[in-house]
Amino acid sequence: QVQLVESGGGLVQPGGSLRLSCAASGSIFSIGTMGWHRQAPGKERRLVASIDVTGFTNYADSVKGRFTISKDNTKNTAYLQLNSAKPEDTAVYYCTAIINGQTYWGQGTQVTVSS
Repeated sequence: QVQLVESGGGLVQPGGSLRLSCAASGSIFSIGTMGWHRQAPGKERRLVASIDVTGFTNYADSVKGRFTISKDNTKNTAYLQLNSAKPEDTAVYYCTAIINGQTYWGQGTQVTVSS
């Protein structure tokens, strides 16, 4: 059984930083693209950033230059570094990963940007 577990969410002040982690565990034979989505109250869930097996990264325009996605293949873990946080970054952040050819989602972690 495969699962994704996010951690690192919380309260951050505007302009501050936070790092989210997403650890994959279980019977893992292959991990493809990993990514982060977010969903703010009353809004659709949207892709924030993704990283493929070659390390190629993709970002939503709203976070370019502020967020960085990375991964540690030895730990089956992806990270999302949030810098220069803005109130509009407030949302539940979900990790996704293609594992053994299937897409998995984490349970989500709340990020709140507020003074």
